[in-house]
Amino acid sequence: MKYILLFFVSLCSLYAAAQSTNPHYDRALADSLGADTYGMKKYFLVILKTGSNNTTDKTQLNTLFRGHMDNINRLAKAGQLIVAGPLGKNPQQYRGIFIIAIKTREELDRALQSDPAIKAGVFDTEVYDWYGSAALPKYLEFHEKIEKEKH
Repeated sequence: MKYILLFFVSLCSLYAAAQSTNPHYDRALADSLGADTYGMKKYFLVILKTGSNNTTDKTQLNTLFRGHMDNINRLAKAGQLIVAGPLGKNPQQYRGIFIIAIKTREELDRALQSDPAIKAGVFDTEVYDWYGSAALPKYLEFHEKIEKEKH
């Protein structure tokens, strides 16, 4: 019993020693980004895939995709859409991804339905909870500085 207790105390000491405070920690920044003690937060990962609407009407598709891009820009400006981008051809018919910083699934569903291409069934969605760096939104500040042409 004495050896088991000694082992347990040693294990706890190692665990405590492995956890240390980051000397570069910026509490105000962490709080402003909604970070937990690990600098992380919950997001939604949305995978866009080919939907059931297989229209070939070019005018309708152009209108839907213009609305899709407008919605992406609107959500990004609101600080809700953190990452968006298309995927290459694949057998799952995945078309793109979104990483979205919205608190509830109900809010997320409303945001997704505000996208005309999703609403019209050109895209279907798969949604997953995703845990990532709370600093992820900060990359957008730099992207604006390297984007030569706007969509």
